[in-house]
Amino acid sequence: MPAGQKLKALRNNRNITVREVERASRRIAEAKGDKRFRISNGWLAQLEKGVSEPGICKIFSLSVIYQEQFVDLIRLYDVDINEIKKYAPVASPTLTQLLSQDAGKHDRLAAVIPISGQRPTGTSLVPEIPGAGGITPFSPGEHHRVSLTYGHIGSDDFTMYPLIRPGSLVEIDTDQNKLKSIAWHSEFERPIYFMELRDGYACGWCELNGNQLLIIPHHLSPASIRRFPYPREAEIVGRVTGYNTYCIDPEPESLDTATEQKAMRAKSISK
Repeated sequence: MPAGQKLKALRNNRNITVREVERASRRIAEAKGDKRFRISNGWLAQLEKGVSEPGICKIFSLSVIYQEQFVDLIRLYDVDINEIKKYAPVASPTLTQLLSQDAGKHDRLAAVIPISGQRPTGTSLVPEIPGAGGITPFSPGEHHRVSLTYGHIGSDDFTMYPLIRPGSLVEIDTDQNKLKSIAWHSEFERPIYFMELRDGYACGWCELNGNQLLIIPHHLSPASIRRFPYPREAEIVGRVTGYNTYCIDPEPESLDTATEQKAMRAKSISK
């Protein structure tokens, strides 16, 4: 049923006429000192026919008059405020992001599907996996643990390349949020951590040097070692316990740009 017809049904269920809606909204507008909250009977008729859509002020008035929750009314127009964080990685695909625990309730890992032919470029935390057109579930898990959350590696993040390519999804155990010195014999055994920084997120090998946290890139990566005051400017979200990664390289120009940036940084340091 179209949104306008649903609004009309709500009004009829309350036995309220369009004239009564107009009078009630006028009182609300006068009380608020803002005419945007006023609803004319002609405009309401157009709204219920689906000819127009309401702004937030008029939705507020309808919410008061119909005694319905504001969020329920805007949901009639396919706007769900609970999805704001869910679509953060879609709006800012260049960032490396962290996903919420809800992302792994039914799936331990997920695949990042390019949106409109573009891969996300940054690493970030993301509250949920968008149900369509973004990051979609794949590979069902055995059991869901509360301590598990997920991170998305942005398409500009080459820290763990080629072990974990840009655009990958990583599984993070937030219970393991302290650096531990353990014996490892290969890069596959070396602990990888997901970190929250002041201006974003990062994923990589870590070492502590005094009060400095060193983010160590893969030895084949074009990225450089990064240093942050710990824990003032870097906090460990958890240890990466799994990841799914593309089996092909990212766009050549992205890799070339990352390599050039590393060379420029090395040149400036040598000076």
